[in-house]
Amino acid sequence: MKAMAVGELKTNFSQVLEEVRKGEKVGILYGRAKKPVAMIVPYSEGKKGKRKIGILDGKAKITIAGDGKISEEEFLGL
Repeated sequence: MKAMAVGELKTNFSQVLEEVRKGEKVGILYGRAKKPVAMIVPYSEGKKGKRKIGILDGKAKITIAGDGKISEEEFLGL
């Protein structure tokens, strides 16, 4: 994986996109401390099968009593 600061990314954006298109991952560093804040990955990597709704998918059940309506006070816990 390659990493670069925001300024360098802005200067070389077209080249970076070409590298990502070829399969390279690029980390984005921000600030003076060059702290990692994001990553650009090839689009196809994000589409690997179906996503689960959550870790409790198929393991938990929610039942709402009555008509399911609550007042604003109840919702806000006032």
